[in-house]
Amino acid sequence: MEISAETFNSAPVIMSIANHDPSGSSGIQADIETTASLGCHCTSVISSLCAKDTQETKDIIPVDSSLVIEQARAILEDIPVKAIKIGFLGSVENIEAVHSILHDYNKIPVVLDPASRTHFNEHSEKTSMAQAIKNLLLPFTAVATLDLTDAYDLSHQSDTLDACAQEILESGCQQLLITDTTRNPKEYENQLYSQSGLIRDFSWERIASLPYGCSATLSTAITCYIAHGLPLELAIEQGQQFSWHCLANSRRVGMGNHIPNRFYWTDKDHRRQKKQILS
Repeated sequence: MEISAETFNSAPVIMSIANHDPSGSSGIQADIETTASLGCHCTSVISSLCAKDTQETKDIIPVDSSLVIEQARAILEDIPVKAIKIGFLGSVENIEAVHSILHDYNKIPVVLDPASRTHFNEHSEKTSMAQAIKNLLLPFTAVATLDLTDAYDLSHQSDTLDACAQEILESGCQQLLITDTTRNPKEYENQLYSQSGLIRDFSWERIASLPYGCSATLSTAITCYIAHGLPLELAIEQGQQFSWHCLANSRRVGMGNHIPNRFYWTDKDHRRQKKQILS
């Protein structure tokens, strides 16, 4: 029996394909929190299991690639997913697995945040992952969000930021947001590129204690705004604004880094400040 679109809940559904971070800083839990905060429903595909606290990643075990495919197809054949966020995948085999999914569901917009800088120390492993991401995932990507380090890892031939962006975009990615491009001590400066070059600069006040999980929050927020139907550039802007507030209201729950407060707007102090501003 065919079911009409009106039958489904009005909350847009996104799919997150990412690692499990037991600290809740990043990975699947961070994506679920961000999604719920922004009025979407998150379906989750676990790509790897991590032993991690708020200070460091201690161990990573990639999920078998056949199970990654089985998880994703089970959801995609049942639920109308509006957008897909791809985080850390854990292995080249899992990148190949996700490639096969994106090939079959190529009408769904994809936001890519590989976040490999936080998980790998071995140069050879990082290089092979970067090459697989460039060849297999970027051609299906609507927006890639990359830290400056990850951006240069994906563009070995480039010696300037503009050249780096163009090399990445030549892989087929529609738009590229490179974050913290100048390491300005007072502001985060993010640059948005398309195939035609630099589209826009964004500046956000720098936060003294940078929480862990920034990139996961940003990429998932952008995914949610896309799922809500916002145009790409506006979704990217709104995703940064939401993320900045999450970071500014971050909390320290362990002995390491702060964790973004993805439900900052529910805090009494924040509601009180907002009421004062509006009055």
